[in-house]
Amino acid sequence: MALYYLSIPLKDEDINQLKIGDIVYFSGPVFTGRSGIHRYIFDEGNVLPFETINRNVMIHVGPIILKNQNKWDIVSFMPTSSLRFEKWGAMAVREWNLKAIIGKTTMPKKTMEAMKEYKCIHVSPQSVSPNLWIDSIQVKDVYLFDELGSIEASWQLELDRLGPFIVDIDCEGNNYFDAVDKKIAKNKELAYEKLGIHNDFEYTKLY
Repeated sequence: MALYYLSIPLKDEDINQLKIGDIVYFSGPVFTGRSGIHRYIFDEGNVLPFETINRNVMIHVGPIILKNQNKWDIVSFMPTSSLRFEKWGAMAVREWNLKAIIGKTTMPKKTMEAMKEYKCIHVSPQSVSPNLWIDSIQVKDVYLFDELGSIEASWQLELDRLGPFIVDIDCEGNNYFDAVDKKIAKNKELAYEKLGIHNDFEYTKLY
């Protein structure tokens, strides 16, 4: 496991060095993307209203942000589960020039294949910290606020060493959670053997 402080926009050489289990922090411009903007662009055929070449990191998050006079204040910020974005994942990686996706859990096969082809990673937070990160984030702008609403709009943010995140999908097609699942299955097998429990054992159904 290695520790990296990455500056955005990310380059291929930044991504190539990362392995599953590595810890990363991000600094620089990013944008948020939930289901609303994915549907708006990929399903409804609209054009993304900002460039992503220089902000090639997307966060799966619907932050709570309130306007205080002429300033946007972040109230709460925590990435959401990335599994539900698999329908659009590969397209987002390819068409939005993504080098990293920040979310929770992981993403399945099609997105992983696109990540391998286009040199992109997926990272998950190491903790649940919806308020601890606020000082590391500045709101720079927002797009599609009127069309999609506050939660689904695409917020343009500036990060200052936001993290820590664990690399759970690297650009070589390795998946941290798959590796953990295999280890758990092996440990379960050894535990069953030690305790004399048959492999076809079923847990009691409570309801």
